[in-house]
This record gives sequence, structure tokens and C-alpha cells, in this order.
Amino acid sequence: MDARDPRRFAPAAARNREPIFAVLREHLPAEGAVLEIGAGSGEHAAAFAPRLPALRWRPTDPDPSARASIDAWAAEVGAANIDAAIDLDAAGDTWPIGQDEELAAILAINVVHISPWATAAGIFAGAGRHLEADGVLYLYGPYRIDGAHTAPSNAAFDASLRARDPRWGVRDLEALCALGEAAGLALAERVAMPANNF
Repeated sequence: MDARDPRRFAPAAARNREPIFAVLREHLPAEGAVLEIGAGSGEHAAAFAPRLPALRWRPTDPDPSARASIDAWAAEVGAANIDAAIDLDAAGDTWPIGQDEELAAILAINVVHISPWATAAGIFAGAGRHLEADGVLYLYGPYRIDGAHTAPSNAAFDASLRARDPRWGVRDLEALCALGEAAGLALAERVAMPANNF
């Protein structure tokens, strides 16, 4: 990246985009709006939206430089179905997308462990407000199952996250499911992914 190119490059996005896309292709609705929470570099939107042209991709991120990267990636791939990146703090009580807007899906890829718990709570509350009746909330990342890490590498990752910011960390799947239930959602499926993620 240089001063003329605001695109960011995330090694994790390069590694995980195809396994994630394989799951999304099977589970996303055929059409409608997809809100991507914490879209970061924008590489996922750039990889997925052109292959799902009936879906309107709405990437979000609270970081201005991330939004610049998202918009630059969208311009690079030339996908007409990627909206300009939105400044959205998922922990907020309202989201700047229109209070009555219904979404076909909400994605949060590698978000809930690299943000405060209030962000996870906000994602589920927002999903309860904005998802269509048959809409999908898709979370990707490492999780603890029954209070235990699924691999030693996840335990080490959790410790490194908490050392960087004590509000971060690998989340308990059961605690996330409780947030979902409070928002009127239910876990439909847990898919094992590469690198001990789900």
C-alpha cells in the first residue's frame, strides 16, 4: 500500500476467504441486502460480492482508513453491488442504515473476538432489529465450546488478544447463543472451518 492506494491487505482474509465463501454460498439468501460488520480491509466484500450479484453488499467499519480500503477494493473489482462503506459502530443502539430496513443477512468475520463484548451484544441486538424473518446472521472466528478452547493455538491467541486489550478475547459460543436467543435468534448450524475456526 502506498499514498495513492488506500487498499489494505489482510493475510487472514487471503487464507480464509474461499472456505468462508463455500459456506456463504450454501447459506446466504438468493437476494437482498447483506450488511458486513467490521469489513476491515474490504477484501471479503471484493471476493464475495462479484460472485453473488443478486445480493447488495453493504460493508461497514468504524475506522475511516478501513472504509477507504473497502471502497478502494470495491472500485478495484468493479462490482456494482457493493455500496460505499458505512461508518457503523455495531455496539450502538441504532445503526445508520434506516430503522425500518430489513436485511437478508448480517456477516461479522473475525469481529467478536477483536472487539469489546458490547460489540457482540450490539451485533445480536441489531440482527434482532434488522434481519428479515428468514435472515441469516453469520459469525466467523475462533470460539470456546463448553468453556474450553478447541485447540492450544486458540488458547494462545486468546491470551495474546487479552494482553493487547483486556476487553478482547475468544468468546464462549454458549454466551453468544444466549445473546442470540435474547434477540429472537437461534443457532441453526455450526460449521467447522480451517485453523480451528467456526
